[in-house]
Amino acid sequence: MRIVTWNVNSIRARQERLLALLARHRPDVVCLQELKTAAAGFPAAALAEAGYHAAVHGQKTYNGVAILAREAPAEVATGFGDGGDESQARLVTATVGGLAIASAYVPNGKEVGSEKWAYKLAWLDRLAAWVRRRPPAPPLVLGGDFNIAPDARDVASPEVWAGSVLCAPPARAAWEALLAAGLTDAFRLHHDEGGHYSWWDYRQLGFPRNDGLRIDHVLLAAPLAARCTGAFIDRDERKGKLPSDHAPVVIDLA
Repeated sequence: MRIVTWNVNSIRARQERLLALLARHRPDVVCLQELKTAAAGFPAAALAEAGYHAAVHGQKTYNGVAILAREAPAEVATGFGDGGDESQARLVTATVGGLAIASAYVPNGKEVGSEKWAYKLAWLDRLAAWVRRRPPAPPLVLGGDFNIAPDARDVASPEVWAGSVLCAPPARAAWEALLAAGLTDAFRLHHDEGGHYSWWDYRQLGFPRNDGLRIDHVLLAAPLAARCTGAFIDRDERKGKLPSDHAPVVIDLA
């Protein structure tokens, strides 16, 4: 099974690129983030023609997540179901192929110490609690834009980003809490070295200079980590006309 996670930074702007990516990789499942449209504006018909069903949790202008799958997603749910604030469309889950698939768009946090920073940390706490209370079956695949670079290997310019909302100790502690909840970073199962990034700023030649960060991840429950046969970042998707500022992360499960 091939699984992709990608922050498209507007599904409308990236529709043709998404269709090309589906044709190129032929994934079984795709987790999308930052749709920037309500469900009514989602290109479900075009994706159906390409062979994909969609579970969409959209939001006008901001946020929005979706799961695409070759088989119809079952047991679709949105949010944490914990009674907390669900005004932002940031989490959708479904059962596909005997797996629990989740697409998550973690808040950026804007600036350390701000209200948005507090919201990010609270949201991450809710995510970890949600992971901990989930039953072991079906096993979980959690893909998304986490807005966290886990360690120095994941940042091209650590001195520039030190203390930022992507690298500050509380954000990295929240990442460790997700791992402690029983999840494994699929990419790091196959790449221990630094220099691999999934996001580059549109400004200041970020991508040509490879001045990026690895903030897009696929986390796997323990039974699936043992089945992960490969993982890579599709840098080519960041090239060409009108790319997202994020590149897709691709993993394969035996």
